[in-house]
Amino acid sequence: MRRTAFWVWVSLVVLLSAGSAGAVSVGGAVFGGASIPIVQDDNGTGTQFGIRVPVHLIPLLSVEPYFAHSNLGDETRDFGGFEYTRSGFDIDSFGINVALGSAGLLPGVYPYVGIGTHEMVRTATEDRREVGYNFGLGFGFDVPPGINLNLRGELNLIATGDTSRKFANITLGVGYKFLPL
Repeated sequence: MRRTAFWVWVSLVVLLSAGSAGAVSVGGAVFGGASIPIVQDDNGTGTQFGIRVPVHLIPLLSVEPYFAHSNLGDETRDFGGFEYTRSGFDIDSFGINVALGSAGLLPGVYPYVGIGTHEMVRTATEDRREVGYNFGLGFGFDVPPGINLNLRGELNLIATGDTSRKFANITLGVGYKFLPL
């Protein structure tokens, strides 16, 4: 897992150094929304929030390191006449996305893909740190110059050995471009 974090940082440094010859800008964004488990009986729908640091390398390509925290809902089930409530996972994610298209600079839809590490924590369950992959579509537009709003729909897959945990995330975010280079 440390190797994945290492390669995420190496990729970011390479992309930033490659883009230094052109018009590069750096921004910051906060986001929040819903995280919906897919085909999981032991987690309920919960919340997700986090930060992104979009680095626009060229007009149609940006990379964005991110941190996200998901707090999934508790799930109550009936086992042999007894109700049992299991707490949902708390998931801390750190990774990098690559977005093609406007990514909030101009009105439009943009696809993105990403990779990251996800630490899943839950009471009475062994903590796990696993690699995850995500892809989705975003819609972004500038409000006043430098500030942008975005809405994203994303599928997230966390590999857990022979199986995986899957989530659909819907987030709304606001960002600011604070460092044009």
